[in-house]
Amino acid sequence: LSTVAICDMFSDLRTTRARLLEMFTDITCNPEIMKNATDAYFSLLQGFIMPLDGTTQENKMRFIQNFKWTDTLQGNTPSAQQDAVFELVSMAFNVAIWYTKFASRMAGKENVSETEAKDVHRSLKIAAGIFKNLKDVHIPRLITPAEKGRDLEPRVIDAYIIQCQAEAQEVTIARAIELKHNATIIAALAFETANFYQKADHTLNTLEPECSSKWRKYLQLKQLFYMAYAYCYHGQTLLASDKCGEAIRSLQEAEKCYSRAESLCKEYRQTKGPGTTAKPSEQLFFLKLGGLIKMTLEKCQRENGFIYFHKVPAEPPQLDMKASYGLAEPVPFELPPLSEQCTPEVYATFDLTKGAKNDKAKPKEEEVKPVKEPDLKPQKDTGCVLS
Repeated sequence: LSTVAICDMFSDLRTTRARLLEMFTDITCNPEIMKNATDAYFSLLQGFIMPLDGTTQENKMRFIQNFKWTDTLQGNTPSAQQDAVFELVSMAFNVAIWYTKFASRMAGKENVSETEAKDVHRSLKIAAGIFKNLKDVHIPRLITPAEKGRDLEPRVIDAYIIQCQAEAQEVTIARAIELKHNATIIAALAFETANFYQKADHTLNTLEPECSSKWRKYLQLKQLFYMAYAYCYHGQTLLASDKCGEAIRSLQEAEKCYSRAESLCKEYRQTKGPGTTAKPSEQLFFLKLGGLIKMTLEKCQRENGFIYFHKVPAEPPQLDMKASYGLAEPVPFELPPLSEQCTPEVYATFDLTKGAKNDKAKPKEEEVKPVKEPDLKPQKDTGCVLS
């Protein structure tokens, strides 16, 4: 009976893994389907990682299978480890990436509804939560640490966590602008978001330029873009407080940041590196800001010429704002409970010596084929800027 149970467990493990891999490229997949597919596979995979014999000893099945995965920054050159924990973190990493792609796809739809905007926001926070959980809990358990520039090394994981939070906050900013919230709230949120992008960029500054420079250019242009937003809305707050000279200087700084962001957009498009190339400077959200800065600056200059006659300071105002609302925290990620198929009886029956003879016949090295993604062009721009 236990031999049959082992065969069933291995068969289900293969089936649930194949199903989860299929979901990565299925355009009908949604977060609920993805969660079910992830839970089905991880509940079984944990039977190869957790101790099942009532002791704290290492699970004897953890190291029986070699797993290969490619990395986002390293082309088709795979990493390989004979370790079920490596499979767990690699698969979970790709689940997180799926959530970011789902968010991007939803944000690229025409006429995004409030419910869809919430889905975008939540998906990015779920992705951040998965990345954070892997970094804090599971990656430290690997026997062989991740090599430099690989997906599972701290700098890359940290950059993903921070970028997911920043992009979730972009949804909040777009919503706050749409609902005409207080300029102080929008300025503070934009400033915090710019800081997130700067932090993500600094996290990658010690990586090899050939694999990180494109990503870094994107983070840098987004940082400048949201600094332009912060100075623009801070200028509106200063004008409302009758500080017209300071408001003009804030708007002039917004113009500078916006202009530098435009230049970086061109550099980003021309930089070679892994990943698809976004076109932020062509998006409505980007173009609208340019018009808003120009219009607000002209208004401040008119008011100053008629009413205030304030001197314009040489230095821009200090932005030391803290956002009280709208900051995106990662959604905590937890693995599903262990499958009922993974029992101590099944574990006790498993014999590692079986099949050892075949180990001498060296398997042929196979190239890891990249997963072919569906070619989904975003529809009309919605004001959400997502990578």
